[in-house]
Amino acid sequence: MRRPELDHVLNTMLDAQPEVSDLLFTVGRPLQVESFGELKQVVCDPPIGNLTPFQTEMVALNLIGDNLWHINDLLRRGSCDTAYTLADRSRFRISIFSQRGNYSIVLRKLNTVIPTLASLNFPEVFKLIPREKTGLVLVTGATGSGKSTTLAAILNEINNTKPVHIITLEDPVEFIHSHNQATFNQRELGSDFDSFSNGLRAALRQAPKVILVGEMRDRETVKIVLSAAETGHLVLSTLHTVDAGQTINRILGMFEPDEQEQIRVRLADTIRWIISQRLVSKIGGGRLALLEIMGSNLRVQEAIRLGESEGKTFYEIAEASQPFGWRTFDFSALEAYEQNKITAETAILHCTKRGPVTRGIDMIRKARGETTTDINSLHMKAVRDAGHQGGPASGSPKIKIK
Repeated sequence: MRRPELDHVLNTMLDAQPEVSDLLFTVGRPLQVESFGELKQVVCDPPIGNLTPFQTEMVALNLIGDNLWHINDLLRRGSCDTAYTLADRSRFRISIFSQRGNYSIVLRKLNTVIPTLASLNFPEVFKLIPREKTGLVLVTGATGSGKSTTLAAILNEINNTKPVHIITLEDPVEFIHSHNQATFNQRELGSDFDSFSNGLRAALRQAPKVILVGEMRDRETVKIVLSAAETGHLVLSTLHTVDAGQTINRILGMFEPDEQEQIRVRLADTIRWIISQRLVSKIGGGRLALLEIMGSNLRVQEAIRLGESEGKTFYEIAEASQPFGWRTFDFSALEAYEQNKITAETAILHCTKRGPVTRGIDMIRKARGETTTDINSLHMKAVRDAGHQGGPASGSPKIKIK
């Protein structure tokens, strides 16, 4: 398979379903795309049946091209990450990996249009994040929850408002930012630097004001990120965690117990915002990001330094600070349900505490005049107890509920 043929296949896969997010090549399976969270088979002309090991290997080699770095990674480590541009139509983040001796490929479709905070319809409090001068901003969530899109929107806002030098360290580069007020230098792992820690260490000598680190994967990267945030830089990064509490614990877990107290102090001093995201299905199709937003205040700093305790959890702190724009996943889920964007089942499935959310849903239904219980389907039937066996019925009637 040559590149023109591969491009034809990729175009066909993109056209096969609406809102395609991922393209999959797996031995023993036909071409597949993910649309609205579900895998769909793709029909090509000429037809392509279940893929063979030779076909997936040819696809992998065409996507890698002549990049020896990625070829060595694939051979030595069993996987590699790269990027691919399909003419002027789309750009992909690619993961190629070995499984049972064969190669599989997953292509994540990237949005070529730089998002804005307004287009994402995020809360007003998001406008405070690009105004930060120093410190650490973390965007967390599962793979595919929209972390890169959120960071791109924040960087776009900085680009439009501040004449500063921005360096991004990404794996791979996803959104290509133009130079507006800010000056961008976007570096890609495997092509421009060999590890996030080394790339970040070099970035500190390149006079940036804002640094984007694609992911904090190890202890060395975290230590340099904290140093950068402490020395007058605004650092933005991601973690694969589900909420603020798990984010702090995940960072602390990278260090030995005797180091954790010092790391707690450094985190308390540097963290400005933690935004966690969960992508859910919308009514009528499409996806919606539920958000947990927590900034920094004295209560947050105390909880980071001393750890969470009863009445002083990050959830309770964010819940108490809702008048300032902070929010929990439960608040976001109830808000989306009230606006008829998601179903009650989706809200309950993706919330943090099901009890309060269930009660909140009942209150919303009651305000709408909807039924919140099926007790109306019950009816009563009077039955008299029989006296002696075979005797006449006697005594007062007893009520049975059916």
